[in-house]
Amino acid sequence: MIERYTRPRMKQVWSDENRFAIWLKIEVLACEAWAKLGKIPKKALADIQKKARFDIKRIDAIERETRHDVIAFLTSVAEFVGPSSRYIHYGLTSSDVGDTALSAMMAEAADVIAEDIDRLLIAVKEKAKKYKHTVMIGRTHGVHAEPVTFGLKMALMYAELVRSRDRIARAREVIAVGKISGAVGTHANVDPRVEKYVCEKLGLKPAPISTQVVQRDRHAEYMAELAVIASTLEKYALEVRGLQKTEILEAEEGFAKGQKGSSAMPHKRNPVACERVCGLARVIRGNAMVALENVALWHERDISHSSAERVIVPDSTILLDYMLHLMTEIVANLNVYPENMMRNLESSRGLVFSQRVLLELARRGVTREDAYKIVQRCAMSIWNTDLDFKAALLKDLELAKYLSADEIAECFDIEYHLKDVDRTFKAVGIR
Repeated sequence: MIERYTRPRMKQVWSDENRFAIWLKIEVLACEAWAKLGKIPKKALADIQKKARFDIKRIDAIERETRHDVIAFLTSVAEFVGPSSRYIHYGLTSSDVGDTALSAMMAEAADVIAEDIDRLLIAVKEKAKKYKHTVMIGRTHGVHAEPVTFGLKMALMYAELVRSRDRIARAREVIAVGKISGAVGTHANVDPRVEKYVCEKLGLKPAPISTQVVQRDRHAEYMAELAVIASTLEKYALEVRGLQKTEILEAEEGFAKGQKGSSAMPHKRNPVACERVCGLARVIRGNAMVALENVALWHERDISHSSAERVIVPDSTILLDYMLHLMTEIVANLNVYPENMMRNLESSRGLVFSQRVLLELARRGVTREDAYKIVQRCAMSIWNTDLDFKAALLKDLELAKYLSADEIAECFDIEYHLKDVDRTFKAVGIR
């Protein structure tokens, strides 16, 4: 399922072809930098630039023997380049190539995710504007609270996704760091100018200091940002799931022609896409925990992080790309039922206006404690009956000392709860 929906660009980021291409670019750029410093003959550099390439099948075959991916790669490249290959990887260690390439790929993956968020923002903004004044009940603890609008729910999602867009930008900046500093990061065998040249050509910043590896707090932060974005998607997928309950049915995933909801019950229309988003968010959060555990390595480096990263980093970016794509489809095809929203709001028979009555009593000099007792008494009298809240208020003799029938009726004006909707939309950038 994920393979079918993941966009080709993200798949390309983590392909062997792309990884080895970046490795090769790093090696050639390092040779160019060494040539500028007079350490590699110009003829040898020209030879390397012209002939350097690799063969993935050959790399795989060599690695089966050497059990070292970078050596296998370098051997394959050397077979194409010939004698001038002795200058390739000069002064470098494997992590100079692997970590710098990983940073470049993670930055590229962040760019894809940013584009995904931008597309989702467009879909959410459209829904927010369409249902800006569509009134529904707001719920706290799952219980009717006070009126809101479905547009405000979508505006909230929009604002959080804008923060997600900022998060992925920060994650990209944190990870867009390379290192070409040698075996323990001291630059003993590789001039810092080589590092600066290679990183600049790749669109990265040189790490101010490194060991044999780029420090894994950067990767942990990146992965944590992915986990937060995934959790945001889960939050709104869960909201749709709640609103799609049969007894609520205020919003619903689109149900395609020919789609089946259950192998046993033909009537079923289940929020399966939203449930998928919720499930995959757990995977990304779990991967973020692995990234945190990768921060602590022995001394200048061990390789306990490497095997885990080969799974968690590609998987998390691919999953998030997929989740954003899926969430965009969910929002764009969402079925919204304003009539059900109003029916559900009215089902509590006016209880949702209790705070307005409380505040009106306070304005007339009643202490908050006394006002609360009066309003709660009237509210509790109808909770398990068919009575109307307004009628209960009108019958209360103590309340009548402070509020007239018209003043009580005014407390049930739903427009009172919508007066700041336009201001809120402006505040989150929806015009």
